Amino acid sequence: MSATDERPRPEHFLGLIRRQQRGRLKVYLGFAPGVGKTFEMLQEGQRLQKQGVDVVIGVVETHGRTETIAQIGTLPQLPRRRIEYRGVTLEELDLEALLARRPTVALIDELAHTNAPGSRNAKRYQDVEQLLRAGIHVITTMNIQHLESLYDLIEQFTQVKVKERVPDYVLAQADQIVNVDVPAEDLQDRLRGGKVYPMERVERALSHFFTADNLTRLRELALEEIANTLDRQRQKYGTSAQHGSERVMVGLSSRSPNAHRLLRKTARLADRLNAPWYAVYVQTPQERSDRIDAATQRQVSESLALATQLGGISLPFNGPSFEAAVSAFVTEYRITHIVMGRTRRPWYQRWFGQTALDRLLQVLPGVDITLIDVRDRRDTEQDGMPPDPRSAGDP
Repeated sequence: MSATDERPRPEHFLGLIRRQQRGRLKVYLGFAPGVGKTFEMLQEGQRLQKQGVDVVIGVVETHGRTETIAQIGTLPQLPRRRIEYRGVTLEELDLEALLARRPTVALIDELAHTNAPGSRNAKRYQDVEQLLRAGIHVITTMNIQHLESLYDLIEQFTQVKVKERVPDYVLAQADQIVNVDVPAEDLQDRLRGGKVYPMERVERALSHFFTADNLTRLRELALEEIANTLDRQRQKYGTSAQHGSERVMVGLSSRSPNAHRLLRKTARLADRLNAPWYAVYVQTPQERSDRIDAATQRQVSESLALATQLGGISLPFNGPSFEAAVSAFVTEYRITHIVMGRTRRPWYQRWFGQTALDRLLQVLPGVDITLIDVRDRRDTEQDGMPPDPRSAGDP
């Protein structure tokens, strides 16, 4: 799980709850089954319960996963409604009982679920909408492949027709979206260990939906959707007008030195400018998933999660080179300020060839570039030379 300790604290969601009469919606969004959405939803439920919040599990789908079941702890579970359909007994969320119980927060797993015939609503997201209208706050989960607008694209590269889908407006109205992310390699290891599906389904899953290429693309879509949703919300609520015309970006790569320090300094700079800011994972051909090990992918995910926690918008952006990708992003998102960190290049390399800073200055006239020294003190001492502003590094 990526950087769960760096995400918005439960107190933040609790503050939203107390300021709003209509129910608030929080979504744990994943890129595939098994990344840990239900696990994290239950963890938050336990944290809220410890703060005295009335939290009830409306429905949770553990799929027999031991680690997930353990997270239920002392959280009360509402009995499910039993529905007979064609000789089979199905269990569904008891919406009427939950409305009557009226907890402060309801945990509703698998937002895209299709209810059994005979239920009040055809889809679980419709149940959630009814709970929100009744003033009940909901924390829920879903995977990116269930988003309606992505149906054709998902089918194209996974060869899977996703039957259960959620309209885009449902995710767009979420008050908080948390990206639950793990490196694709780690998720495949979970699958092989029987922690996602029964062992008899593992090999087929690995050779079909859970291929490295599919998982990498799904991860990118999840990050992009979160970024787009946050941007739409800022425009909807007029925050973009408050910010004025300044827009800040900071470029990241798998080799970004001290990325967390760079992000924190960027957040402070953007705050001083009263500007929205973007943490952009610049994906050049050298940043392909097959060239980056799982540990490095995890570091990148943690950096992007931290950027979101700091108030930035995190997303990947592709390009044939670092400067080409940054230039394209600057044009598309109307960026006025670029933030870069120094690398630890030996001092004698600074006098040969162009740096990333030199190349960006050539292709982006009129855009301010801020160079931030994020190196540890011992790094500058080892250089044997004073800091040089030409040493902006190639990520």
